[in-house]
Amino acid sequence: MRTATCERKTQETEITVSVNLDGQGVYDVETGIGFFDHMLEQLSRHSLIDITVRAKGDLHIDFHHTVEDVGIILGQAMKQAMGDLRGITRYGNAIIPMDETCTRASLDISGRPFLVWKVDFSRDKLGDMDTELFQEWFRAFALGAGITLHVENMYGENNHHIIESCYKALARALRQALDIDPRKADAIPPTKGVIGDESDL
Repeated sequence: MRTATCERKTQETEITVSVNLDGQGVYDVETGIGFFDHMLEQLSRHSLIDITVRAKGDLHIDFHHTVEDVGIILGQAMKQAMGDLRGITRYGNAIIPMDETCTRASLDISGRPFLVWKVDFSRDKLGDMDTELFQEWFRAFALGAGITLHVENMYGENNHHIIESCYKALARALRQALDIDPRKADAIPPTKGVIGDESDL
């Protein structure tokens, strides 16, 4: 089983994350930010990755440190659980409709973290959470996990639908990319046999 637990403790946050990449989409998430918890639960449910998150942060200041650090640590836990990446499909793509909204996520488990974010909101907040923090989370997650990630909301009006479709698209793309290809179960995806080399194109 591809599992990992990572912890981070600073003056701003104290976070523990556990993942099982071969799970059933079972989640147990407590960050102190209700809408954020809901998004992480959607990520777990639709990726079939079991995710446990315990986060305590300086929420009396704002949500930034908690959201960003959870992204980093969740990404790191997933990267650790992936191991040497032997046999993975590597690439994942998903287009997720949600009522009037449609969002696309594409990713490469490349070892070269990068985020392209083409998502706009018409409101500053969803619940108590600043909408600008979602880009920070996706960037932190891509960095921690070592993935190249492109997220684009192609159209939509309802801000809740827009961001929820982003998390669901990421989830389905991860599910695809992390699947083991039985035809290459013993192979590391790049032709050079190394993930993360800048010359690996």
